[in-house]
Amino acid sequence: MTATPEIMTAFTSGLADINLDESSAPRQGQKAAGMKKASATIYDMAATLSGGGDLWNWGMYDARIAEEIRALLPGFGEPWTDGFSEQLYFLALRDLPVELDDLAGRDVLEVGCGIGAGLNFLSRIVPEARMTGLDLSPRAITRANATLARGSGLRFVHGDAEELPFEDASVDVLVNIESSHTYPDLGKFLREVERVLRPGGHLSHIDVFTRQRYTAMRKAAAEIDGLEWTTDHDISAEVRAAVRRRMAQGSHFRKKLERQRLNPLMRQIVAHSQILMFGGMFAGYQPNSTIRALSRIGVVPWMSGLPMESYRHQIAVRR
Repeated sequence: MTATPEIMTAFTSGLADINLDESSAPRQGQKAAGMKKASATIYDMAATLSGGGDLWNWGMYDARIAEEIRALLPGFGEPWTDGFSEQLYFLALRDLPVELDDLAGRDVLEVGCGIGAGLNFLSRIVPEARMTGLDLSPRAITRANATLARGSGLRFVHGDAEELPFEDASVDVLVNIESSHTYPDLGKFLREVERVLRPGGHLSHIDVFTRQRYTAMRKAAAEIDGLEWTTDHDISAEVRAAVRRRMAQGSHFRKKLERQRLNPLMRQIVAHSQILMFGGMFAGYQPNSTIRALSRIGVVPWMSGLPMESYRHQIAVRR
């Protein structure tokens, strides 16, 4: 995704509606509807304005995982991508208590698929699986179907994570990456996960947490009898490693930005915007003096809110 100033303005203006508050309590009624409208609007804009890009999420860096991907996809990595977003998606399937080969012929659903880049990557890892992506943004789904869909092997549908448009017990693996923190009612989403998973099916959930959100997640998870939580891995170090490598001078991200036709000031602004959007604060990002000055007068966005304390991979099995 190319994070233009326009996209960042939309993201930051909507954060008050879709981001975390101190209670992380479920939202209902008009509050929930407002959050969903804000989220859909923001990601509609992102789907419309973003370039092809290879930044889909904050990513992670683990040299062993990168080598495993290269074994499956020879030539994976530079100069086409830094591979960090892909590593995070790969982890979502790799750490399931199921061999990748055993996912052939299975139904994999990603909730919160965006423009579909991550699920498209997974379809290359497990080409014989039936993969479906769902997102609240209609423009993201339109774009994904127009550019990536391949019959029953890879398709995309518009829908709500809290009201999944799928039959009971129709999914073998449900993947949810960097998305659930925008849901008004996390418990409602988990009940839908419980409903659509087949017995023995798995949820692979990856997201960033404040302390309050993690407490809310554990409380909501404990109330879902049909899901047994088997894994809760803190992958904060690997995520921060990816973000810092992206921020470093000479990185794939910096080189790609240098090739864009931008004046030096706009290049700084776009770099700042992308770093904020893709985990900079979590990794200790400090803007330079120019960006700080522009932020003070409202020219560039700044992210505020509760501190994000951990990034976790959680796995549950449907009893």
